[in-house]
Amino acid sequence: MSSSVRVRILGVGMGPHHVTGEVAEALRTVDYVLAAEKSDDDRLLALRQEILRQHPGPGGPAELVVVPDPPRDRSEGLSAGGYEGAVADWHDARAARYAEVLRQRGGTAAFLVWGDPSLYDSTIRVVERVRDLGVDLDFDVLPGISAPQLLAARHRIVLHEVGRPVHVTTGRRLQEAVTAGLDNIVAMLNPPPHRLDFTGLEDWTIWWGANLGAPGERLLTGRLDAVRPAIGEARTAAEARDGWVMDLFLVRRT
Repeated sequence: MSSSVRVRILGVGMGPHHVTGEVAEALRTVDYVLAAEKSDDDRLLALRQEILRQHPGPGGPAELVVVPDPPRDRSEGLSAGGYEGAVADWHDARAARYAEVLRQRGGTAAFLVWGDPSLYDSTIRVVERVRDLGVDLDFDVLPGISAPQLLAARHRIVLHEVGRPVHVTTGRRLQEAVTAGLDNIVAMLNPPPHRLDFTGLEDWTIWWGANLGAPGERLLTGRLDAVRPAIGEARTAAEARDGWVMDLFLVRRT
């Protein structure tokens, strides 16, 4: 088979009910979907299957091609440079595995991206690395509903006050933002609450959510020092219900 491949990077929000008409149309054009298997019981694979079932092509749902995800160094004590290096190595390993499949299959492939591909997702970078490995491919990107959009909608808030900015970062870099004087911060890719540094934010307001749009969705809001003990319990409950957990929050100086 020719090595020429078309790759479609499709934002799917948090599941079938968030798939836009544009993405649904794109799904009808793909031969198969590549997905990383992160564990022996990766329930997000079943959610991807459901998306494909609800948005089939002319010949039925696209095939889901599962690729075992390479290991990644997730040590708690990694420095900023160590973390970035670990992620870069992980992306290189992912790209090599995807490249092998794309070379073999050709055709039109897709990646289904949780939320939106533009925000704290590396699928675009990984696909570019696949191309750097010599795979003849072209790709396009279609947007999806992002986690911050869902957080704001669920809490019925605007992410920023009138004429003010909102800073989006990761949980591990929260204190960097606070030290820089930022006081309206969305944090994503968060570790468990006991590993987050909320020093100096005790009287800030937090709007927190986990597994937004999924059956295990959990929401909490209030003064941070009052709500914080409940966040860990709610996060655990979301993971127990869905088999996975993704959470984020907005914190704002009162």
